[in-house]
Amino acid sequence: MQKNTTYMVCLLMAAVSVYCIPHQASAEMYVAGYGGVNFADRINSIAGTGPQAGVPGPFVDFDLKNSITYGGKIGYFPRHSWYGIEGEVFNTTPHIKQLDTDPGIHMRVTTVGANFIARYPGRTFQPYIGAGIGVAIAHIGDTPTVRSDTDVAPAWNVLAGLRAFITPQIAVFGEYKYTGATFKFDQAFGDLGGFSGNYRAQHILGGLSYHF
Repeated sequence: MQKNTTYMVCLLMAAVSVYCIPHQASAEMYVAGYGGVNFADRINSIAGTGPQAGVPGPFVDFDLKNSITYGGKIGYFPRHSWYGIEGEVFNTTPHIKQLDTDPGIHMRVTTVGANFIARYPGRTFQPYIGAGIGVAIAHIGDTPTVRSDTDVAPAWNVLAGLRAFITPQIAVFGEYKYTGATFKFDQAFGDLGGFSGNYRAQHILGGLSYHF
């Protein structure tokens, strides 16, 4: 699992880096860091996996706790145009709330992705929208009833934001991001199998970017 995770992350970041190499002096690049809040939705469409597959439901959705989100990204716009591409990595910990007698499950989600960005290339204010795909690496911790497990799943996101330049090279931005993935924790119950479910989360973010 760890080798597959490393391979997919390296492949994705290598693909993004090809686009981020400036081919013309007029191209624009930026690096950014950001943080904010993850207002996580429930994990829904719960189903059993392995020996648990086919167990009749319906199953109760898993409530998630709100958490901090933090990450960074690098972007490239050819010839200062209205379109560009960015690669990003962000992390959040939307722990699963109490389930019956289980006090809850610690969960960490790290997403590595590439986004297509469309913007208004204004000098001071730049509203933008985007969409992207990537991989989400989710890990759950041990509890009295659940075993530690990790899953790597395809992920997607859509976003919208506004960037404001405070100097010709430094800008602040606010961003809304909606993300999703389907996780399968096949070893969560040991020899009894595991579970899968759809993960959705809304992020309200703010950050600082430096433009080359």
